[in-house]
Amino acid sequence: MDNSFGYAIGTAGIKWGATEKAAWLAQTTIKRSYLEQVVSHIHALSDNFDIEQYGALSYSPEKYPLFAIKTRDWDNTKPTVLITGGIHGYETSGVHGALAFLSQKAQQYSRDFNILVVPCVSPWGYETINRWNPNAVDPNRSFYANSPAEESAALMKLVQAQQIHFLAHLDLHETTDSDESEFRPALAARDGKEYIADVVPDGFYGVGDTENPQHDFQKAIIDSVRHVTHIAPADSDGNIIGEPITQEGVINYPLKALGLCASVTDALYTSTTEVYPDSPRVTDQECNMAQVAAIIGALEYLKNNH
Repeated sequence: MDNSFGYAIGTAGIKWGATEKAAWLAQTTIKRSYLEQVVSHIHALSDNFDIEQYGALSYSPEKYPLFAIKTRDWDNTKPTVLITGGIHGYETSGVHGALAFLSQKAQQYSRDFNILVVPCVSPWGYETINRWNPNAVDPNRSFYANSPAEESAALMKLVQAQQIHFLAHLDLHETTDSDESEFRPALAARDGKEYIADVVPDGFYGVGDTENPQHDFQKAIIDSVRHVTHIAPADSDGNIIGEPITQEGVINYPLKALGLCASVTDALYTSTTEVYPDSPRVTDQECNMAQVAAIIGALEYLKNNH
């Protein structure tokens, strides 16, 4: 294998095959416990919420059950909101921010909304602190028919089973320094492409839908989060992660075309949050609370404007 192109696995310009994917999987290790750090917190919510196991990952079903949490006073006349975290398992505040919202704020907002929360879509990724699943597939690029990621397929099946229209979907993510030190170089190597370095934005930003941007909704989220953490500035070209900003701290992606999780419900209002946990200006708790603030900003906007 030729490692001169900047990643330790593969050969420059050649897509990975089974050998390279196996080599990548072999160097992953378990670094934390999904059952101890996530599932135990989910079960602790059972007095106030309905908890549903909607599947389990085939890699190890006993280690990786998949859970959804629903508000109790469910009423199909109320608008319904989906909150997801841990699509990328290494993005920690997405998982723990969702759990914090459940324990601190969800019951308050259940008077106005049905709320369905899936705090950790990719538990193997959570344990290995990884963006991909064991097959070197990114679940957050796999929300389409016949998905190659069972994490994504299970969530799509759960959403469809609700047989209800979702008004909004908040998908909780992080952008980390490891995006540039590990995950984007690995992606380029896997796909046989050249890795072009980018700048990791210092601060929170949100991602709307190119086809349905909902500028005021995105602004409400940013304005709520700025009370907890700083908002990412644009780079010298007016971009964040290579995309032009549409307003302070907001960029847009074509959700459906990219197979992103935020497209899973066809909701009118969607936002992908991006917390920056590697900033010296924030703590882990502040990152979690930034995710909570993003959800609150979205829900308050919907209460007042929809």
